[in-house]
Amino acid sequence: MPPLSSAERVERSLARIAEIDPSVNAICTLNPAAREQAAVLDAERAAGRVRGPLHGLPIVLKDNIDTADLATTAGSLALAGIAPPAADAELVRRLYDAGCVLIGKTNLSEWANYRGKDAQGGWSAYGGLTRNPYALEHSAGGSSSGSAAAVAARLVELGIGTETNGSIIWPASVNGVVGIKPTVGMISQRGIVPLAHSQDTAGPIAPSVRQAAAALSVLSGRPTDYAAICATDNPTDLSGVRIGVPRDTPWGMDSRRDRETELVLSRLSATGATIVDNLSIPIDDDSPGPVVLDHELKAGLEAYLRTRPDAPQTLEALIAFNREHADTELRYFGQEFFERAARTEGLAAPAYLAARAECLRMGRDGIDNLVQHHELNTLLVPGYLPAQPIDLENGDKSRGGWSAPAAWAGYPIVSVPCGMVDGLPVGVAFTGTAWTESTLVRVAHAYETLRAEEHGRFPEPELGRTAPLAAAGPDVVRLAFEGQSQAIGAAVPPTGTVPPQSPGKTAGPDRSGPALGG
Repeated sequence: MPPLSSAERVERSLARIAEIDPSVNAICTLNPAAREQAAVLDAERAAGRVRGPLHGLPIVLKDNIDTADLATTAGSLALAGIAPPAADAELVRRLYDAGCVLIGKTNLSEWANYRGKDAQGGWSAYGGLTRNPYALEHSAGGSSSGSAAAVAARLVELGIGTETNGSIIWPASVNGVVGIKPTVGMISQRGIVPLAHSQDTAGPIAPSVRQAAAALSVLSGRPTDYAAICATDNPTDLSGVRIGVPRDTPWGMDSRRDRETELVLSRLSATGATIVDNLSIPIDDDSPGPVVLDHELKAGLEAYLRTRPDAPQTLEALIAFNREHADTELRYFGQEFFERAARTEGLAAPAYLAARAECLRMGRDGIDNLVQHHELNTLLVPGYLPAQPIDLENGDKSRGGWSAPAAWAGYPIVSVPCGMVDGLPVGVAFTGTAWTESTLVRVAHAYETLRAEEHGRFPEPELGRTAPLAAAGPDVVRLAFEGQSQAIGAAVPPTGTVPPQSPGKTAGPDRSGPALGG
């Protein structure tokens, strides 16, 4: 059977969105030019020009990534209804150059989950609430909620997220997909709504390690072909690879998740890898991480707002906007982090410089010392806890993931699905020092291959299985385009937890507590 054309892939994606997304609410804006983009790419292919492995691939972007022809809101009503950004983000240009078709923008935790405490992952005033496709009454994580949920629900095969501390890895873990957060600086930050420049990065979310790796090559613009690492004759041979296992928290937070992680270790030990167990990287709950985020948020966000002249121009003006629209913006949680950040005194402030130095010390000393002392190639840590029930009043209280040391250091981390707990996915994560993406991709793909050989493909959500894509004809696809910049539909409510749809179309603020964001 010949491969699908780009036009056919786009129609399938739009049909799937029309069928599934009224329940999941992953997409906040559809791209009316998607069909036109697909036609151009099909004509190129017919003429013998193929741009690369992503040629004709439908994708979605988190709605804090600038697009010149579509709204970019970061989930906030303050950026809704104003002129789009003046230019595409650098990473968007790279994706277009690689032949991707932009289907639309995805809902996110508002302001990348760093506006206030007690926020529910996957909710924003603009887009509403994104739900977990495996269980609609459970959290989709955040802040890249919509991108992960869209891939999990197979609306598309590639979503782009962003992370400051956990915001790719957490939603990837709880939605049963692969997420890669690369070394900070590998992917251009230009045109991404900032949280903290020392920790911010974009990254791919996909159904498999190979697909995510192919996207990483495009996003980075580096000569390394990360997907080729997955194409070896014996991908499960990890002879000579040394994998360290820190046993600090989040081990012990959920015995069922821990059992799945132990199975990962058992499988990897059969590949020829050496497992170096019972190591330690303690995480200080009183870390200076919030001090860094507060200072960098104010400086970076105000610089970004100056590129959007119709938007509030200062953090104080954003705070005032939220107060004026408290019935929508502040309905479920406040803006304590914004208010705290507004009081900071710039990136030359002694408090900031000391906090940044301490975060670097904790992150790099913790990871680098283990890697060097034990001659490790990678570290393995549990993924996040299974998705928690949605709780709009109290937010996500228990995540149980490990991302802070890698976030502070700016180091890469890859999350791969590893099992199911009560019908909900859990993942496992691999991390290392800067620029070790090739090793992380190799080890993650080896594990993914081993699991597939034993259990087959990772289970997909049952959502929509009774209505095959073939049953969704042109009328359904047409409906998906009605109201281009509105939500695709109302979410299916679990009792007592669903907010009414907001004036715009968004998803929610990602909550990682005071030290987590993005």
